[in-house]
Amino acid sequence: MRTRGSTVLVVAFLLLLAGCTSGTRHGKGPITLRFQSLAWQEESVAANKELVKEWNATHSDVKVEYVQGSWDSVHDQLLTSFEGGEAPDIIHDASDDLADFAYGGYLADLTDLLPARLKSEIPQRSWDTATFGDGVYGVPFLQEPRVLIANTTWLDRAGVRIPTPGHPWTWAEFRQITKRLSGGGKYGVAWPLKEPVSATLNLSLSAGGRLFHRDADGRVTVRFEAADQVVPRTVHDQVDVDHSAPGSTLGSGGSDTLPGFFGGRYAMVPLGFSYRQQIVQQAPKGFDWEVLPAPAGADGLAQGVSPQTLSVAEDSPHKKEAAEFIDFLLRPGNMVRLALGDWMLPTGTQALKDPALHTAEYGWATGTALAAHLGPAPAQTVRGYPEWKDKVATPALQEYYSGAIGIGELRRRLEKDGNLVLARYQR
Repeated sequence: MRTRGSTVLVVAFLLLLAGCTSGTRHGKGPITLRFQSLAWQEESVAANKELVKEWNATHSDVKVEYVQGSWDSVHDQLLTSFEGGEAPDIIHDASDDLADFAYGGYLADLTDLLPARLKSEIPQRSWDTATFGDGVYGVPFLQEPRVLIANTTWLDRAGVRIPTPGHPWTWAEFRQITKRLSGGGKYGVAWPLKEPVSATLNLSLSAGGRLFHRDADGRVTVRFEAADQVVPRTVHDQVDVDHSAPGSTLGSGGSDTLPGFFGGRYAMVPLGFSYRQQIVQQAPKGFDWEVLPAPAGADGLAQGVSPQTLSVAEDSPHKKEAAEFIDFLLRPGNMVRLALGDWMLPTGTQALKDPALHTAEYGWATGTALAAHLGPAPAQTVRGYPEWKDKVATPALQEYYSGAIGIGELRRRLEKDGNLVLARYQR
């Protein structure tokens, strides 16, 4: 016979269990999913919050809580939350940050969780950026090509041919045009290469550069071949031979070059597509600018990208519901809203057809024309890449671009020193 005391103990035990799961379900109430977003621009934050609100208004059994994250600290913050069992259910990140989390078992394999609609909407080349081993660990949804932001008045006065996605400049032509645009303390181009590795590798795809080569056993080695040298040689020669690019911007971020660009010191600046928003906000009245495609090489306009992604935590008790929210968030119309808010391109084929992305204003049409040429960044699935980048490639490229070392020494460091680093991750 159950006594009053034993009943109290049972009730207390049940309440304790309920309290342990209060972050996901409140008694018989709805499931609550935590969505950590890295949106930071005002328009982007607003678009994300509006979509969360729309979901919550139409889903009484599954509610989503918006959590604000930061690109500056996301990797360490996620690692800490994974190890502490406090990871958000739905995770916004970038594909080049997923490898360690995927191989470490922190992210759910989405292969069987995503609907056919979403799988078919995004091209395989984009899925490849979030595929590690046999699993898919993120949904790539926003991507950003590098483009040339140009001073229209300056180019018109010089009478140079204006490139288009259908007829871009070659790398050799680009070098000659920047020489033509330079003189009198002004430069044809400014290279902001505070982070030189990703820019160099991603643009080198256009010249056929691959740098990382995987053998039949899956081992990766670095080979700095002729095609890999086209882009580095161009930048080096513009800075150190032609003096058509200032060495002073090599250690700068993209935003650091904008005052000089607006002030008429540089005719062009290679930047990510989303920088257009800053230019719209900061350009002086009457400043005439345009978006041009990056130069092309043996492989045309090919360019590496690391798309923004949405993932599900392996420890989430509600993976199915989290995947359903991702599917909602990335419906074609919603994907367009997110892209416009971030001034980036959607990965979805239907979303890319939206008229808002094909207007001449702010260079949208030029950027959208580049979408078909975007593929996985060369280092996307290379284990040990962060260490190779920080300890070997970044200092080597910085010294080469500044003229401190030659192409031979650059090759030796990238290959010999680089392969020693990568070997430790492939035993």
